[in-house]
Amino acid sequence: MTPSEQIGTFSAAFNLDSLTPALRHQCARSLLDTYAVGVAGKREPASLRAMAYLATLGAGGDASLWGCPGRATAEAAAFYNGVAAHVLDYDDVTSPLRGHPSVVLWPALIALGEAESIDMGRMQSAYVVGFEVMCKLAKAVAVQAYAKGWHVTASIGIIGATAAVAHLLRLDAQQTAHAIGIAVAQAAGTRANFGSDAKSFQAGHANAAALRAARLAQAGFTSSRDAMDAQQGYAALYGQGQDLSAALETLGLAPLELSASGLEVKKYPLCYATHRTLDGLLDLRKEHGITLADVERVEIETSPGALVPLIHHRPTTGLQGKFSLEYAVVAALLDGQIGLATFKDENVQRAAVQNFLPFVQGRSAQGESIMPRWAFVNVYLRDGKRLERRIDALRGSASLPLTDEELMLKAADCCGWAGLQGDAGALLAVASDPKARAGDFLAIVR
Repeated sequence: MTPSEQIGTFSAAFNLDSLTPALRHQCARSLLDTYAVGVAGKREPASLRAMAYLATLGAGGDASLWGCPGRATAEAAAFYNGVAAHVLDYDDVTSPLRGHPSVVLWPALIALGEAESIDMGRMQSAYVVGFEVMCKLAKAVAVQAYAKGWHVTASIGIIGATAAVAHLLRLDAQQTAHAIGIAVAQAAGTRANFGSDAKSFQAGHANAAALRAARLAQAGFTSSRDAMDAQQGYAALYGQGQDLSAALETLGLAPLELSASGLEVKKYPLCYATHRTLDGLLDLRKEHGITLADVERVEIETSPGALVPLIHHRPTTGLQGKFSLEYAVVAALLDGQIGLATFKDENVQRAAVQNFLPFVQGRSAQGESIMPRWAFVNVYLRDGKRLERRIDALRGSASLPLTDEELMLKAADCCGWAGLQGDAGALLAVASDPKARAGDFLAIVR
């Protein structure tokens, strides 16, 4: 079988009875986090511009726009909700992908689930299918794709999202294989867009394109069976022509990727590459009672490749600040915390911030292996002292996950940031109920 056919066979055959209570709980947590972050992002310029774009398409539809009045078609809602859930860069990640899995799964699944009144159990099953495909592909091509400049959240995520939507629509193996080829025809997203509206667009596009691919295949649209592994196919264009069939042979075998690779939930609303540094720096600040005024310079060393996404060294906007090691360090020292307000343009532009940016230096260790990840923080004080901290385990990571209570606090804060009220406990409970509907979940936040 070709890789497209392997994915099609897996997606069509996956049985939701394979989901353990632990896996269902993981799905529920990921939905709560993705939705809350999407609600929090509704006032961001990119989200407002995406909403304005939807207005040009005409009003009405069967799917909700998270945290907003009005409705849209499932495809349009998947696009908008994907943009809003990614624009804050506060959505979850998984290490194999080097990117964000849930933001290219849940917006599409919830939009379709709401439009067609599909129960949460089926949506959880589809999420696991998409996550599985995404991680298997990522283990084969993510490092090379990222190095080429692809935004792998979108360029790999669209394949997993299409498999997930195909599963939710109950497409057969052949239809799903065609859907994968149609997804390849739409795969896109570049790292050059980091720090701009286009980054979140890429996540929204992956959701909408996945729905489009699966529905076209459902309608009889075809694609090349070799779209993934032909000489001019996906593996050659996005990677280095790797043998994807070998990577996909273990699809569906225990342990599933949602258990094996797991999810990493963000504590801070910016690029995950900064988070180990922030954990260590904020701990040092608190333990020693230091402020920015006490610091002469900061030097950060990380595991190989960890700084690659941090492309803005002298940011002037909030979006740029989300991809700046320098800004993350200065803001943490100056404010003692990193929150949603950290990334207002005016906070990035503060004189104290801009003046200190040149005194933060980051470097990655030499080597090819990006795992395991680590960060080493050196803070040089004006009195001649040096503080240091090595960070391996990251709070919120799969190895040190946030508790349900911590996750619900994050969700409540996100809703509050958007000026909305919602019971995070109720959201988690509904997301956990396999018989619940998307409408039940979406009705809680107002």
